Amino acid sequence: MPSTLPGLLALACVAACTLAQAADGDAGVNFKLTLGRYGSSDGNTGLDANLRGSQGPHTAWLGLYRDQNGYRQARSGYEFRLDGETVRTVFSMQSASGGVAVASITSEIGGANYAIVGFGRTNVRNYVNLNYDPNDAITLGIGTRAIAQTELTLFNVHDDRLHSGQNVTHLVLRRRYDGDQRVTLDFFVKRGLTGDGEFVSQVRSISLGYDRGPLFVRYAHDPYAGFTTPTQHRLQLGTRF
Repeated sequence: MPSTLPGLLALACVAACTLAQAADGDAGVNFKLTLGRYGSSDGNTGLDANLRGSQGPHTAWLGLYRDQNGYRQARSGYEFRLDGETVRTVFSMQSASGGVAVASITSEIGGANYAIVGFGRTNVRNYVNLNYDPNDAITLGIGTRAIAQTELTLFNVHDDRLHSGQNVTHLVLRRRYDGDQRVTLDFFVKRGLTGDGEFVSQVRSISLGYDRGPLFVRYAHDPYAGFTTPTQHRLQLGTRF
């Protein structure tokens, strides 16, 4: 597994070329474009664009983030999904400007009711974490698809490497309506040290999403976003094509 920025970039390029070649075949490539605005209580607004292309078990993406303080971050990544009868595993690698490298593996084990197990590592370079969770972490949880048109998951992501005590527990509900509509609710609670050394506990955040056909919108209210001091309001709009 490549752990350097050039290695990950090369892997992402190979994945992108594979997807491009597949676009000429019968299977085609499914694309997803997401535009995001990250408004923070400290006045530093960030904008992000992300383009993903998927074909079969392969997904590659490119992204660019920029904020009012002048910080820019370009990133690329590749994801491979391996589906078995009782184990479904996603392998993910990402690189970002500044020499950032991130890798993770997450598995669902079971059928309609399943366990969730995940593991992630970075090369500990500074970058803007657009996720809600620490990346050097272990993920443990449970989920079910036994309810018609519904998926419910409960999982915990906790830092097991950097001694920050960062710990995020998610309760996620996904519900489909009328075939092409879906509502997603993610309620999560975080605790642990911020980048400034402040310990926070029982910080409650929420994310809401709505999909209709190829279009979707996401909104999140996230105090201590990414374990930093500001509260962040995230708005994302996108389309699949």
